[in-house]
Amino acid sequence: MATLEQVEKLRDRANVSYDEAKEALKASNDDLLEALIYLEKQGKVHTPEGGGYYSSEKGESQSTAQASGFEGKTNDRGESFSDVLKRFGRFCTNVIHKGNTNTFQVLKGNESKAVFPVTVLVLLLVFAFWISLPLIVIGLFFGFRYRFVGPELGTEAVNHAMDSAANAAESLKNSISEQSK
Repeated sequence: MATLEQVEKLRDRANVSYDEAKEALKASNDDLLEALIYLEKQGKVHTPEGGGYYSSEKGESQSTAQASGFEGKTNDRGESFSDVLKRFGRFCTNVIHKGNTNTFQVLKGNESKAVFPVTVLVLLLVFAFWISLPLIVIGLFFGFRYRFVGPELGTEAVNHAMDSAANAAESLKNSISEQSK
């Protein structure tokens, strides 16, 4: 079923009524390019300079956009490939912004030893997993504590979990030292 966004895009490109746009989309299985070809064959759309939206060679309709790649293709929600890329770009920008506004702190007692953005922590964990994760765990046994500070990650629940891990490491260290005496 054609979405309102598809109907409006077709109306803008073909300068036809809502009914004509909806009928063309229905006849072309909600494919915008095929709907333009359909309207062009009916004479409701003027052929652009340099040829039309279709080629009559061998009796087949082959669009120039289909021959060249992604143009005119839509997904299940009626978005083109470029719309999906723009949405993905906005998502990545938002995630990076949140990672840069929240920080990861390394504390020894009440003194802050290191502070860096969460984006750096994530990059370290992704690209240097076998180095960074063991260093974080070893740091727990040497009395380091970790905290997240910021609008999204600086909540008590997150930092309580970090403190629980530090307390567990401290109690494990104490029980090992008591057994060795």
